[in-house]
Amino acid sequence: MNVEEIRKDFPILLDKDNKEHKPIIYFDNACMSLKPECVISEMVRYYHEFSACGGRSIHYLSRRVSEEVEKAREEIASFFGCKDAREFVFVKNTTEAINLVSYGLNLKKGDVVLTSDKEHNSNLVPWQMLSKKKGIEHRIVPTREDNTLDIEVFEKFVKGASLVSIVHTSNLDGYTMPAKEIIEIAHEHDALVLLDGAQSAPHMQIDLKKLDVDLFAFSLHKMLGPTGVGCLYGKYEILEKLEPFITGGDTVDDTTYTSAQFKDVPSKFEAGLGNYAGYVGAGEAIRYLKKVGMKNIREHEIKLNRIIDRELREFDGLKIIGPEDASLRGGITSFVVEDTDSHDIALILSEGSRIFVRSGAFCVHSWFNSRRVPPALRVSLYIYNTKEECKIFIEKLREVLGLL
Repeated sequence: MNVEEIRKDFPILLDKDNKEHKPIIYFDNACMSLKPECVISEMVRYYHEFSACGGRSIHYLSRRVSEEVEKAREEIASFFGCKDAREFVFVKNTTEAINLVSYGLNLKKGDVVLTSDKEHNSNLVPWQMLSKKKGIEHRIVPTREDNTLDIEVFEKFVKGASLVSIVHTSNLDGYTMPAKEIIEIAHEHDALVLLDGAQSAPHMQIDLKKLDVDLFAFSLHKMLGPTGVGCLYGKYEILEKLEPFITGGDTVDDTTYTSAQFKDVPSKFEAGLGNYAGYVGAGEAIRYLKKVGMKNIREHEIKLNRIIDRELREFDGLKIIGPEDASLRGGITSFVVEDTDSHDIALILSEGSRIFVRSGAFCVHSWFNSRRVPPALRVSLYIYNTKEECKIFIEKLREVLGLL
């Protein structure tokens, strides 16, 4: 994997119009990845060549849109080890995918949904809402002090659950849950499993069929793709039973004044005008990731994260969140510095050195509140980051902490 060659594919890293000639160091990839030129060009191609509405009209341009969208869907399905592209529903993002499940499963009073204690708000608030509106029981399995999951504790909590909806890789600390074991145990207890794959899909090879997961949600904007495009994967028989929660145009084959005949999966979930440019861009992003190789991406991120981890442990008053072993945190290192505001650090790094990191609670407010941890700083890496950038970050961080 040639990182210097990869960097040439990302216009924002070239920054030709930057008068100060200060390159950016982008360490906020857990929030959103940068976009390669080929993805941008593919989206523009839609507007140049076949900018029409798919699936409704019979003319050439409309048929072309439908063909290109299905080609992208098939590309995504193949990437995740699936032969049936109908099992992938296009949505806006992971949040919408999880909400689709929370609404469409028709959970009732007394049904149990199990999550972990370190879920993103997207996989917490929908279940809180169902608890208030329908009386479902929202059960939360605690993690260890180092944020790893004790599978024996999980097995005690899963008894009686209808659904396990759990983060695959955490955006808080980069730790990846033992998904295969979780799924096997949940299925033994007759529970469905929904994995929040927002942070795992961009960074590791995932075969959904081998995992045997029932539902899987992810966003393309974190994996080199466009904003406003995500997917919900579901086993076909589960998607067939799931009810759409947005209905109307393009979800039905026929209507009367009193009834509607819904389309088959996945169309019945994809209401209204689609983000066609985004879909074809997403297909191109997947092709790019395939070319680089997910194994190469994973190894590269861990190598860089170990460099950062080793250096940060030399700082006084600095505590890293999550497992001690950097390889268990993938490409993420989150930390707090005693008596220092993380937002101040992030702002000075941005304005003074054009180093972009995330500060705050990373949409995992519940974890921070429960453990009384102050807002943290997060460094998250991807395929275009380099050893040199890691060294510069450590050097500049040391300077900033000296000032504060």
